[in-house]
Amino acid sequence: MKPRVGQKLVSTVDTTTVIVVRWPDRDLEVTCGGALMVDAREPGAGVAGVPDPAQMGGSHLGKRYADDGHGVELLCAKPGPGTLAVNGTPLPLKAAKPLPASD
Repeated sequence: MKPRVGQKLVSTVDTTTVIVVRWPDRDLEVTCGGALMVDAREPGAGVAGVPDPAQMGGSHLGKRYADDGHGVELLCAKPGPGTLAVNGTPLPLKAAKPLPASD
């Protein structure tokens, strides 16, 4: 799957929805709860599958999940119990950039 920046992806096993912030110029597999995520506008979008119990770490509203190695960044628009992953590797929360001192 090669989503475009700004595209909304939904989980097929829980309520998680993400927006693609950054994506490399290649195909990668993005999953939530162990199942592939799909375009929100596709006819098959919606909860239809069963999640992998080992991949139920959850996602948090408004948080960014990124993997610099793959060049992927996703923004969680709707949280859910599934773990976000790319090519089977869970995506970590992106660390906030520290603000400059205002002294």
